[in-house]
Amino acid sequence: MGASVKYDAIIIGSGQAGNPLSSALTEHGWTVALIEKSYLGGTCINTGCTPTKTMVASAQVAHYARMGKKWGVNTSGVSVDLPAIVARKNAVVQHFRDGQQHRVEKHPKLRLYRDVARFLSPKQVQVGDEILESDRIFIDPGTRPAPPRIPGIDSIGYLTNESLMELQEIPEHLIVLGAGYIGLEFGQMFRRFGSRITVIHRSGQIIGQEDADVAAALQKALEAEGIEFHLNASSKKVENQNGEIVLTADTAGGSQTFRGSHLLAATGRVPNTDDLGVDKAGIALDSRGYIKVNEKLATSVPGIWALGDVTGGPAFTHISYNDYQIVYGNLIEGKNLTTVNRYVPYSLFTDPQLGRVGMTEKEARASGRKLKIGTFPMASVSRAIERDETTGFMKIIIDAETDRILGASILGVEGGETVQILGAMILADAPYTVLKGAVYIHPTLAEGLFGLMQAVKPV
Repeated sequence: MGASVKYDAIIIGSGQAGNPLSSALTEHGWTVALIEKSYLGGTCINTGCTPTKTMVASAQVAHYARMGKKWGVNTSGVSVDLPAIVARKNAVVQHFRDGQQHRVEKHPKLRLYRDVARFLSPKQVQVGDEILESDRIFIDPGTRPAPPRIPGIDSIGYLTNESLMELQEIPEHLIVLGAGYIGLEFGQMFRRFGSRITVIHRSGQIIGQEDADVAAALQKALEAEGIEFHLNASSKKVENQNGEIVLTADTAGGSQTFRGSHLLAATGRVPNTDDLGVDKAGIALDSRGYIKVNEKLATSVPGIWALGDVTGGPAFTHISYNDYQIVYGNLIEGKNLTTVNRYVPYSLFTDPQLGRVGMTEKEARASGRKLKIGTFPMASVSRAIERDETTGFMKIIIDAETDRILGASILGVEGGETVQILGAMILADAPYTVLKGAVYIHPTLAEGLFGLMQAVKPV
């Protein structure tokens, strides 16, 4: 091991914060080392958003084809070719990977290291047989699926969101552990591919961070497709009996046994900090292994920042990208950006979609504010009626004293698209009453916002 190589910046991980940061710093004139032990693009491109939503689209087409008679279209012999779906997904992922590779290669001052990074000191990182040195180090290693703590889990060959997307045969009966975003998206996807789906969830509500009325409506919609839910179920053990997965859980009705062909563990994720050598750099972690950062994403060590999912903040691609915007804006452009009161929109890509922004109703009530709340059913939205996709409702939470929008939920067809109109109102700090007098294109889903504004009442 020879002398260290000096860079203006070292970036560990090429996710949706590290990648744009490496390009921006290089274009600013810095020499940058980008370290990636796997594929460029991080979770989003390789095992998260891109592949999942590509396969969700295939599941949507299968659903439409199977349900064609509902729209007066006769279909027969509908079948799902899972290898073709996986191949299509892989092609889309490769397209994005190639784009990332091209962007890296075009920067002469950006060097890509494909290996594991480990800290030797607060300013030195070892990569293979080389030592890299910099006064500015940025950490973006992301997270990975966390195995559930159930006796026997390691011996049954359970699936994660990553390995499930590589299957070449449709599971006969998929048991899903966890009714969060991952469990619900994959549960519905594989139900539409043809699997029987049983969801086992520890708490009494799916998507526990959302309002109870939203969660109940989504659960009802998923149950209508044949997905079976067992809530308040605590898994006790799992084993493989003659090729069949057998899960034992304590439920409200007593101990219960569930049998399936496959098991998806969708119970959480853990940060990729365990092999980084953060102790050698003096970087502080919380009790779950996430890197502690301040509101400007700086760690406990001067000259080291952490970005993306590894900080334990909202685990969304667009938030990782905003982390990059904050760090670059402060470091290069002299801004004073923080994560305080950050605008966080997101969507759950089930069908119906759940688009969300700002506070939930329960969060708003807990804040002690005086509120106005409005709800409006998708069954009253012309475009939804014409599409015969009327499941769900719109909901908006208003600060009664300022008429500013505190939050919104749109559970309905393309809810993730429509909710962003309300998010723009939050960004503009405009009163919701602006939308009461708006002219909406007819017929669009956004036109439902007119009915939602009319429904707003004090609570």
